[in-house]
Amino acid sequence: MWGVIEPLLPKHERRFRYPGRKRIDDRKALQGVLFVLFTGVQGEFLPQELGFGCGPTCWLRLGEDRSPGLWEELQRVLLDGLRAADRLDFCRATIDASHNAGQMGPRSPNVGPSPVDRVRSGSKRHVLTDARGTPLRVSLTGGHRVARLVPLIASLGPVRDKRGRPRHKPRMLYSDRGYDYDLYHCQLRERGITPKIARRGRPHGSGPAKVRWDAESAIAWLHGPRRLRSRWEVRDDMHDAFLQLAHCMTVARKHPAF
Repeated sequence: MWGVIEPLLPKHERRFRYPGRKRIDDRKALQGVLFVLFTGVQGEFLPQELGFGCGPTCWLRLGEDRSPGLWEELQRVLLDGLRAADRLDFCRATIDASHNAGQMGPRSPNVGPSPVDRVRSGSKRHVLTDARGTPLRVSLTGGHRVARLVPLIASLGPVRDKRGRPRHKPRMLYSDRGYDYDLYHCQLRERGITPKIARRGRPHGSGPAKVRWDAESAIAWLHGPRRLRSRWEVRDDMHDAFLQLAHCMTVARKHPAF
């Protein structure tokens, strides 16, 4: 997988005069970030004997890689590879969200009270998956945000294949009754997507719930890394960087080359 990530990393030329301290290898720094992501250990307690570098260095390197959109570009490359291997299905898509409690207090813009329990503040993660449960896009909002449907679909860039036109949208979209708004129905039809949204007031098991397990499975994969089970980062961009990196690792597990 490093062969895919390395060409996407920003290049840093060392100065001839006053070069300063030698820069830690990008691969070692990325391994340190992954160690923090999956184990949940604090950055300052990153084991030095593993050769990853110190925790603050890995933290700063995560911010540097986040600025040019590295993880979004890596997701595009991985999704293109999955479609070329015929492991993506755009016949339908599923969208859902999950609330995660925050441990940093209400100082971040994307932190708000849970719609179920107002005492618990945190962030909400919105996931868009294909028919096979592969996460296509992941976004972060405050816990008080109810739905984020159209921006998530609009962020789905062209997924290319070896032959044919790239796909920009699914044919149908399934979701629960939390997305049941007339505005969303109209916006989806304008984009050429058939909405399959559960209606309010109807009994459970009416149809969409039978296929929404795709999004539940993707959310479970994103909750696997211990760093993402609760939000500890005050900065939204750093927490979103961990989330997007976990998204890349989830897609890489489904990639035939890895």
